[in-house]
Amino acid sequence: MLAPFTLDTYLPSFPAIASELSASPEAMQGTLSYYLFAFGLMMLVYGPLSDSLGRRPVVLLALVGYALASLGCALVDSIEGLILMRVGQGLAAGAGLVIGRAVVRDLYEGPQAQRVMSNVMLFFAVAPALAPVLGGLLADFGGWRSVFFFLAVLGLTILLLCVLAMPESLPRAARQSLAPLSIGKAYVRALGHGPFMLLTLTFGLNFGGLFLYIAASPELVYTHLGGGANDFWRLFLPVVSGIVLGSALAGRLAGRLSSRQTVWLGFAVMGGASLVNLWLAVLTEPQLLFVIAPVAVYALGMALAMPALTLMALDCFPARRGMASALMGFAQMVSNGLISSFLVARLSANVDALALGMFVLTALALALWLGWASFSRATVAS
Repeated sequence: MLAPFTLDTYLPSFPAIASELSASPEAMQGTLSYYLFAFGLMMLVYGPLSDSLGRRPVVLLALVGYALASLGCALVDSIEGLILMRVGQGLAAGAGLVIGRAVVRDLYEGPQAQRVMSNVMLFFAVAPALAPVLGGLLADFGGWRSVFFFLAVLGLTILLLCVLAMPESLPRAARQSLAPLSIGKAYVRALGHGPFMLLTLTFGLNFGGLFLYIAASPELVYTHLGGGANDFWRLFLPVVSGIVLGSALAGRLAGRLSSRQTVWLGFAVMGGASLVNLWLAVLTEPQLLFVIAPVAVYALGMALAMPALTLMALDCFPARRGMASALMGFAQMVSNGLISSFLVARLSANVDALALGMFVLTALALALWLGWASFSRATVAS
């Protein structure tokens, strides 16, 4: 939960940060995109580290670094310093996301793994929706620096919880070599593994359809809906509700539907929501209900599909789940970074364009999923 929380809590503070640090819109967007790229690249390190050294020590060390970088963000006096400290946050925040998923698959099998992964996905996916709401309240009452002080305290709190309660889930006998050549070969095998890469890219684009609206939320709330810093909850509370319902449904369907059937159901919901969203954006003026309701339904479908997609991808490499989780996270963060850097600025000025962006991302994800299904059928037939 820490990584997406770090991404979105400061979004309502964009105008205040830009004013105090004399930052251009491009520099402010850099505080988001550089964080994402650092986050994604470092995940590729955390995966093999946890496969070799164990899950617990890597998480603890990363959390110490995260708390220090967050404190640095609160104390900077220039936009360049803020970007540098945001890079530090990104380098540290990826450990929990990568290793958390690997821990679930280390400890659980079958339907129980899907139920637990649904809970994990709930926390991960709810965070981007809750974070701007809390960030708006913090910025309003304590200024933008209070947001980063809060994140430093949050990092220390999670560090304490992990020290007291996090188990080591990877036995020494199951650990892999940390030799660079061994890691390099493992990544090459993963990148050349067609089913794994199709599942991984599908996973990233599914979240990208929602992230497009999360990253564009300042423009959406302030400009299109005429709201203020304390109105982010109007946008994100329905999205949170959709994620909660989708994650709960995914847990209840575990053992009743196969993973493949659950993903198909998720795509049916996401596809319908993106079509309705595009139709409403073209035919109506921007209104809270018409803008938010389809996004909330999309979030439900996304949360329904993500746990099954995750487990299917991790099972492609049972001996290197940390590495597999790292590649999944890397693909997701890179796609988010590209969306933030290239799509948000171009699409957020118009709700029609945002809706079209969600529809296209959903269509691309569906095409990849169809590719995986075709590949899977061909493999079984052979």
